Amino acid sequence: MLGQDVVRAAGAVGYSRAELDVTDAAAVRDALGPDDVAINCAAWTDVDGAEEGEDEALRVNRDGARNVAEAAGAVVYVSSDYVFDGTKGEPYLESDAVNPLSAYGRTKLEGERATAEANPRHFIARSSWLFGPGGKNFVETMLGLGPEVRVVDDQVGCPTFTGHLADALVRLAGTEDFGVHHVAASGSCSWFEFARAIFARAGSETRAEPCTTADFPRPAPRPANSVLASERGNRLPTWQEGLDAYLGVRV
Repeated sequence: MLGQDVVRAAGAVGYSRAELDVTDAAAVRDALGPDDVAINCAAWTDVDGAEEGEDEALRVNRDGARNVAEAAGAVVYVSSDYVFDGTKGEPYLESDAVNPLSAYGRTKLEGERATAEANPRHFIARSSWLFGPGGKNFVETMLGLGPEVRVVDDQVGCPTFTGHLADALVRLAGTEDFGVHHVAASGSCSWFEFARAIFARAGSETRAEPCTTADFPRPAPRPANSVLASERGNRLPTWQEGLDAYLGVRV
């Protein structure tokens, strides 16, 4: 999802996984050069699968990230709210201590560190709860269910439209404001609140009922608080604006 929107926003060359495997260091060196700014959207994103496949996830999220950072002149590494444990009672800032709960979160944090170590001209861009065209996402999942669904109401985050995030990443890549950045939608909601907004804005009659995380146990623990804010001035449109934008372009 994000990679397609970044290519659109940048008007630049993009590589699919089939065209460029980031775990192949030689191929990455052939594709990228010292004059290139790379926005690295390649990632192992199967959060639950990473619990049993952490070594495989590390190959992509850490080793692949290092390969891209070493080959490019500058690099944007897209990271995750899952590097935090979710226990903070307010939004997470760039300077807050990291403490991932899951294997996926650990591999993304290792990717951040590998990127920073390999290239001083790096941007670590953490975002939250991505949705957009071109891939499986929560909005499409909800719209495919009914007439009634139960949705978790004790996890809170910033649902972020990939179109808005891609534009922000391209702008950031054109600066020299290196370091860690939180780049997520403004405002926050629970998954249940997000689902209700999806049904209302899409004109769906599906009813959402709240439940707890404990009602739907998953292999990987999720942070209860995934809300990101920025002390560096980064600000995206609200998640509601992102939802409206997505509903306007989905097919």
